[in-house]
Amino acid sequence: MPMRRRLIITLALLLLASMGLAQPAVETAATGLNHPWALTFLPDGDVLVTERPGRLLRLDPATGERRVITGTPEVDARNQGGLLDIELHPDFADHRWVYLTWAGACERGNATHLGRGRLNGDRLLDFETLFIATPCVQSTKHFGSRIVFDRDGDLFMTVGDRGERDRAQDLGDHNGSVLRLNDDGSIPADNPFVDRDDALPAIYSYGHRNPQGAAIHPQTGALWIHEHGPRGGDEINLPVAGGNFGWPDTTYGREYWGPEIGPDSMPGTVAPIYHWTPSIAPSGMAFYTGDVIPGWQGDLFVGALAKVHLAHLELDGPRVVGETQRLTERSRRIRAIEVGPDGALYILTDHANGELLRLQ
Repeated sequence: MPMRRRLIITLALLLLASMGLAQPAVETAATGLNHPWALTFLPDGDVLVTERPGRLLRLDPATGERRVITGTPEVDARNQGGLLDIELHPDFADHRWVYLTWAGACERGNATHLGRGRLNGDRLLDFETLFIATPCVQSTKHFGSRIVFDRDGDLFMTVGDRGERDRAQDLGDHNGSVLRLNDDGSIPADNPFVDRDDALPAIYSYGHRNPQGAAIHPQTGALWIHEHGPRGGDEINLPVAGGNFGWPDTTYGREYWGPEIGPDSMPGTVAPIYHWTPSIAPSGMAFYTGDVIPGWQGDLFVGALAKVHLAHLELDGPRVVGETQRLTERSRRIRAIEVGPDGALYILTDHANGELLRLQ
């Protein structure tokens, strides 16, 4: 091939990459993960991965080597339960707090739990339960369980309706809500319902079905979440203090056997900024902030469990203006997404032989 032609092709490929049109390379960083649910990166580049049956792993994404971290809580791993989300404290370098959510037993069933321990080598020390979503429920689904810290150091925690939909409209029930907590599990004094006798003070917003994605917008600092609908009506929402997001009174979804559940909108409720019908079963959520795929910067990525793809959403402010389905050829249930310190996009697939994938 003449030198000039090779130069033109190279320049064209670089231009396509800069525009986000070239497909990134997909590599398998690790296999043999048992239904992995969440991941977070340590400062040294290792990644902590939760497996729903109860193990916490420390994994080297360059080699795939992993070690089991001990000191984790006992979990109820039936159905959708188990060891779920993981997050580092914003000041992890100072005190090494690692936060976990899990489905755990309580007096009359089980509940979504939040706890933390100090990472010391391959063990969590001084592990303590910080918060339990009440009341306990005899159910094994809709735990929610995503956690994220905002820029002020507040911790947001999602809790599903536990499959009992009316709980999402009950302010005396944590289930079906987004909670806002201090880093020690206590209640911020400026939470929206702290002065109401008929409401639980940890609740930040309510009317949610089963939120399994949460992320902080890298420019605005706003909390974004997504949640599973029933038959259709998966939603992306921007929680606001005291907001009622409508479930089950209003939804774009229908009953699994066909009938309408409620209208698409209702006065006094906050509408989603985006929704999927039919359902994709969303899980995991990340804004791309790396620099190895320049055309993707600022875009939003959501995993699809039922539709087995990576949803790539282009944004214009708080609006979704385009969607591309990626990784469809792999036919994998995508559970969690994070941007690594190397600028690559890391993805967990939810299978008995789950994978950690790297896009770059």
